[in-house]
Amino acid sequence: MDKVVPSAAEAVADIPNGASLAVGGFGLCGIPMELIKALHDAGTTDLKVVSNNCGVDDWGLGILLADKRIAKMTSSYVGENKEFARQFLAGELEVELIPQGTLAEKLRAGGCGIPAFYTATGVGTQVAEGGLPLKYNGDGSVAKASEPKEVREFFFNGENRRYVLEHSIVCDFGLVHAVKGDRHGNLVFHESARNFNPLCAMAGKVTIAEVEELVEPGELDPDEIHLPGIFVQRVVVVGKDIEKRIERRTVRPRTQEG
Repeated sequence: MDKVVPSAAEAVADIPNGASLAVGGFGLCGIPMELIKALHDAGTTDLKVVSNNCGVDDWGLGILLADKRIAKMTSSYVGENKEFARQFLAGELEVELIPQGTLAEKLRAGGCGIPAFYTATGVGTQVAEGGLPLKYNGDGSVAKASEPKEVREFFFNGENRRYVLEHSIVCDFGLVHAVKGDRHGNLVFHESARNFNPLCAMAGKVTIAEVEELVEPGELDPDEIHLPGIFVQRVVVVGKDIEKRIERRTVRPRTQEG
């Protein structure tokens, strides 16, 4: 089945206001920027976004946030997006912060059909006990806080230990970026872009992948494929010349030897 669509605009055209999105990438690495820009151009709003973070002020998911298109962010950290922090503290944005490994597993579990799982991460903290601010009022008081989660004790690996129940995440749409893909939706990710992209693709009911290079079915070695096409419904070719920004450029001073 050929899953290629002509443009990013066409690929995101049926994403409605109020949709939930699982968006791949880490910082500015491996983000589906062309799909994000197309969604921004479409005027789609009131989005509930699940992503490791929210880009920066003028790039990545930050361009949606700046225009107040996002109603809720589910992330593991705020990162270097000042507007993200401002909207949250001003009561303009609902934010659910989840430990990074737990967030990754919630997405993976959703894609695997696992409704919930137990983890030791967060036990004994507000992650498990509730009370984490999800949204503030304009005066700085807490408008909405997290609810307590189920905690159980299990004997595991030679000891009794408490674990908290975490529910998996499934979103209406998944938006991901891959370095290479074929017409059937089989995808290859480049190095660290392989972190959240496969998980967000798995967690989307309809997943749209932007790829830098398109190949024909059969050209990818099975061992080369990081995500099978069963998780992908649409493929958009964006080319290799798209703009890729660096969140924070750090270099080592040259020495005389090198």
